[in-house]
Amino acid sequence: MARRLLLLLLLMLAPTLAGAKGITASLVAEGPAPPGGEVELAIRMIPAPGWHGYWQNPGDAGLPMEVKWQLPPGFAAGPLRYPVPGRLTVADLMNYVYERDYAVLVRLKVPADATGMVPVRAEARWLACTDKICVPEQGELTLDVPVGGGTPERAQFDAWRQALPQPLASIAKFAVDGDKLKLAIPLPASVAVKDPYVFALTDGPVDYEAKQAFRRDGDTLVAELERKGAAPKDFAGVLALADGRGLEFRAVAGAVPSGGSELGALGADAILWAVLGAILGGMLLNLMPCVLPILGLKTLHISKAGESASEARRDALAYTAGAVVGTGALGVALLAIRAAGAEAGWAFQLQDPRTITLLLLLAVAITANLLGLFELPVLGGRAQPAGSFGTGALAAFVATPCAGPFLGAALGTALLLPIAGSVLVFAALGLGLALPFVAIAFVPALRNRLPKPGPWMRTLQRILAIPMALSAVAALWLLWRQLGSLGLIGGLGFTFLTLICLRTFGNYQKGKVSRTWGWGSLAVLALFVADAAYKYSGNPVSSRASNLADESWNEARTTTYVSQGKPVFLYFTADWCLTCKVNEAGAIDRAEVRVAFDRAGVKVLAGDWTNGDPAITRFLEAHGRAGVPFYLWYAPGKEPEELPQVLTPSTLISRAQSVPG
Repeated sequence: MARRLLLLLLLMLAPTLAGAKGITASLVAEGPAPPGGEVELAIRMIPAPGWHGYWQNPGDAGLPMEVKWQLPPGFAAGPLRYPVPGRLTVADLMNYVYERDYAVLVRLKVPADATGMVPVRAEARWLACTDKICVPEQGELTLDVPVGGGTPERAQFDAWRQALPQPLASIAKFAVDGDKLKLAIPLPASVAVKDPYVFALTDGPVDYEAKQAFRRDGDTLVAELERKGAAPKDFAGVLALADGRGLEFRAVAGAVPSGGSELGALGADAILWAVLGAILGGMLLNLMPCVLPILGLKTLHISKAGESASEARRDALAYTAGAVVGTGALGVALLAIRAAGAEAGWAFQLQDPRTITLLLLLAVAITANLLGLFELPVLGGRAQPAGSFGTGALAAFVATPCAGPFLGAALGTALLLPIAGSVLVFAALGLGLALPFVAIAFVPALRNRLPKPGPWMRTLQRILAIPMALSAVAALWLLWRQLGSLGLIGGLGFTFLTLICLRTFGNYQKGKVSRTWGWGSLAVLALFVADAAYKYSGNPVSSRASNLADESWNEARTTTYVSQGKPVFLYFTADWCLTCKVNEAGAIDRAEVRVAFDRAGVKVLAGDWTNGDPAITRFLEAHGRAGVPFYLWYAPGKEPEELPQVLTPSTLISRAQSVPG
C-alpha cells in the first residue's frame, strides 16, 4: 500500500520536477566482446550531492531500477547484479540505498558469429530521491562494443566487482516463530562478525525498520527478524558485514538452532575468563626465549644485590607497573587502530619493519649485555624503582612477538569487549608477565632459595644469552619475510654496527676509553637507528602462499605448470566459507592426501577469496561459477576436471594415483 501511495505521489511530482537530474546513468563495457564469450557491462550511476538511488529491494519505500534491453539477434543480457547497499531512514521508513557512485553489473553473452561493432541499447528507469523529494528518472543507455580481442579495462571493473556480495555455497535455513522470522546462516566460527545486517531480497516477509538480533551457535550465525505478512515459502538475502562486504544466501524452511550466545554481548563470566586467561598466558610468556632472559636478569640482580624484603617488594611492584602499563598501552594503541577502520590484531606493530628493527636492536643489546660486552642501565646495578619500571615495560614490548597458550582466546575476547574491559584484559597480560618476579619478591621462602652470588651467575648469564640471541635471529627472519634480501642484509649490517657501538660503550663503562668515545658510539648508533627507520618505511613484500598449498594461485603460474605437464590441484577458498573449511580439514589437509600428492608430484595452488579478490572473481565467472568452494584437477595432457563441492580424501588420492609415473 505504501508503494502504491508513493507511485501516485511520484506521478504528481513528475511534471514539476522533470527538469531535475538526481542521478546520471551511463553504460560502459570492460572491453571488446569476444565471439562466443561474454563481456562485462556496467550501468554506472552517479548521484548528485544529497541524492540517492535504490537497491533491487528498495525497502519500505522507493523503486528498483528497470532495464529493457535492445540487442542484436543472438546477444543476451544476464541478470542485474547490485553492490551491497546502505541503509537510510526517512520519515520512519527504512530505505536500502546508494548515496555514492555505484555500478550495477550485467554480463552480455556474445554469439560465436558476431563481428564488427555491436550496438547495445537499453531503456532504463530509476528513482532518484533526497530526504524531501523523489523524482522518477529515465534514460536511453547506448554503447557500441567492438567484437574481437583486446586489453580490457580491469581496474575499474575489478573495484565494482569487489563491491558485489559474495554468494555462500551452503544453504541457510529459516523458521517462523510467532512474530519472528529466524535465519540460520552457515558461517565458520572463525569469521569475525561485527554489526551485521540482513538485507532481504525476498520482499514482504520482514519488517525492514525493526531491529535485528544476532547470535552465534558454533559455525552458524542466527538472525532474528521481525516478521511482517505471511510466512514465506523460501527466503533470500544479503548478510552485510561491518567492513562493507556482503554474503548472499538462499534459505529454505528448516530447523534453526535455539542456543548460542548473543553477538557482541559478553557477560561478566566471559570477562573473568578472559582476564584469567591473559594472566595465565602472561605467566607462560616468561618461558619464551624473548622474555626468559629478562626475568632471569632481574632474579640474578636480586640475588646479587642481597636487598632487603622491602626493597625487593618495591622493585617488584615497579616492575609490575611497567609491565601492566606496557601491555595496556599496546592494547590501547591496537583498539585505536581498529577504531580507525583498520584490521589489526595482537602484535599488530610487527607488520612494520621499523618495529622489527627496534626489536632487533633490543635483542642484540640484551644479548651483548648478557655476554658482558656492556652494562644495560635499565637492567644493571642495584634495583631501583625507575629502572624496574623500565624493565617491566621492556619485557612487555619484547614479549609481543611471542605467542603462548591461552593468549589467543583471551585477547580475541578482549577485542569484543567494551573499551574498559578490553584494556583490563591487556593489562592482565602484563600482570601475568610480572607475577613470577612478584612471587620471588613477596614470598620469603622463594627469595631465600636463591643461591648466593658466585661464578655460577656469570655462567647463567651466558646461557641466557642463547635464547635472546635466537630472538635476534627471529627478528632478522621477520625482516627478510617483510623486505626480502634487502631487509636481511640491512639487518645483519645493523646488528654488526650495534655490537661495535655497544662494545665501545662497554669499554667506556670499564674506563678503557674516554667519555667522548663512549657516548659518541651511542650517538652514532642512534643516527643509524633513525636511518634504518627511514629506509624500512616502505611497503612489505607480498605474503607467501597459504599453509595448505604449495603456492598461492595466479593464472600465469597455473598455465606454466600445466604446459610443463605437471598435475595441478587448484582450489579456491574463503575464511567465511564453511564448506571450504570442512573440505580443507577433512580432505585436503590430510596426511595420506599429502603423501599421495608428493609421490605424484602434484602442484597444489590455493586462491583466497575472503576479501573478494577481483582476479579470482574473473576466473570463477569464466568457469561459470559465482562463488566458492571451487576445485579443479589438471591431469597431464587432459582438460581440467571440475571436482565436486564436497571432497573426500579418496577423491583426491585416486586422482593422484592415476597420474602416469
